[in-house]
Amino acid sequence: MKRICVFCGSCHGFRPEYGAMAARLGRTLAVRGLGVVYGGGNIGLMGTLADAVLAEHGEVIGVIPQGLVAKELAHQGLSDLRVVSSMHQRKALMADLSDAFIAIPGGYGTLEEFFEAVTWSQLGLHQKPCGLLNVANYYDPLRALLEHATAEGFIRPTHRSLVLVEEDPDRLIDLLAAYRPAEPVSKWIEKEET
Repeated sequence: MKRICVFCGSCHGFRPEYGAMAARLGRTLAVRGLGVVYGGGNIGLMGTLADAVLAEHGEVIGVIPQGLVAKELAHQGLSDLRVVSSMHQRKALMADLSDAFIAIPGGYGTLEEFFEAVTWSQLGLHQKPCGLLNVANYYDPLRALLEHATAEGFIRPTHRSLVLVEEDPDRLIDLLAAYRPAEPVSKWIEKEET
């Protein structure tokens, strides 16, 4: 792994643990020599993450749609800021630049981006690992939903293993690095069809 894409909120949330973990994850990735790809903003957990990586002299690539440059206040101090024309281009470029995906707390955008990466893995469009950093039990309800969806037959047990969950950033990174798909999934569609 050379770079990890991190999906996270453009706000801080109500718990100080969220920002503290975003900073810790950023420092951990930088110290381990892993570059970060993220949404390009300088606000919320996005900004906290980027600033922590930069403080450790790590690589940070931001990818942001032109329409969000002003709203998310594009971070001007990054190693590389790429402005694209759409959310679709943003997600595709972030995926192309990354070897793995991590979601820390965030809202709709974080969840949508993370689950698109998981879905692409399920469809066989990539075999990159996807993990949730479960800060202050934030993702416990989501983990329960994934277990429920598996028990109800909507997620195959082999596909349930596509989402790794860990509370410690070092352990999550180790899981991502050691990840091997349990079962090759034949491609159902081509990436251009998504």
